[in-house]
Amino acid sequence: MRHLRSVWLVVGLLLSFTALLSAQSEFKYSYMPKSVYENQLFPVTVIAAGLSPSEQPQFTFDRSSDIQPLFDTPLVVQNGADSFYTFYFKASDVDIRVPQLFISSQSGEDSLPPKTVFIERLEKREDFSEVLAADMNIKNSQVSNYDEKSHIVTLSLEAYEANLEDMRLDDVQESGVESLKRDHAKVEAEFYVVLPISEKMLRFSYFNTIKRQFELLEVPVVVEDASVTTQTDLNPKEDSFDKLKKYTFMFLVGFFFIMFLFKRDFFYLVLGVVSLITLLTFYIPHKKICVKQGASLYILPTQTSTISTRIDQELDTMLLGEREGFKKVEYKEGIIGWVKNEDLCED
Repeated sequence: MRHLRSVWLVVGLLLSFTALLSAQSEFKYSYMPKSVYENQLFPVTVIAAGLSPSEQPQFTFDRSSDIQPLFDTPLVVQNGADSFYTFYFKASDVDIRVPQLFISSQSGEDSLPPKTVFIERLEKREDFSEVLAADMNIKNSQVSNYDEKSHIVTLSLEAYEANLEDMRLDDVQESGVESLKRDHAKVEAEFYVVLPISEKMLRFSYFNTIKRQFELLEVPVVVEDASVTTQTDLNPKEDSFDKLKKYTFMFLVGFFFIMFLFKRDFFYLVLGVVSLITLLTFYIPHKKICVKQGASLYILPTQTSTISTRIDQELDTMLLGEREGFKKVEYKEGIIGWVKNEDLCED
């Protein structure tokens, strides 16, 4: 009987120790997709129940695996007493084995087992841009002349959980992605496409991974004024705010001079002259610069931008804008691009 009690005591101690270890294991997957599409970016989220916000656990996926998250540091969201840690992975064309996750925290060491995410095949369509995203928007667009037969359309894109780096369009002369910046789920990029002048509308679709359906995006291909761009961050020659200022000062000039004629008060005459001088400053010609022969004309003011053409001879042209080591110029009628500061003629 005494031996039986000893056995039960040992069993009880083992069960208590097991329960204690289980209680200390406060990490688990709160989201792990069962399947995703080819090239899709997908989140994997770990929840820590009751973990203090001040604690900063260290996460390491098994380094022996080729499958690793896009960022080593997860996106952290606090919800009450729970902490959520989200990593982002990119799928390929074969099933993915998300590797074992090792976790080190103040409460000890923990790990989560590897998981397999299966790949689904997406039935594509002709206008598909190869982008899969939870959401995708065109922030700005610019249309300008590329050469005598083509237009170049540049789009500023913003998307979430998207593979913008894979974006391309079929049946176009040229297209590409520039200046891609990713911050966990959010990604921004510049996309350009060269189209024949006869094309009046750019249409393409992306696959919305939340709605699980294709979404169509459209951009009118219209060159309203070769010197005007809707992308304010690319230093437009003139924007709508400039026009508003011009119209405002035109009105003030007329108003003050009319008031002077009726009131014969030189105060109105002074205000009218000041308004007129201010208005004239808006029409001061742009500064002229000289570009070396053979200089590259870039589509965007970035070091990795695509070269649209090269300057065939030394060029004197107006300076349309400046940005971080680049000058915006008009090469030929309607053909606008960026040259590096180092390609300007020496004084």
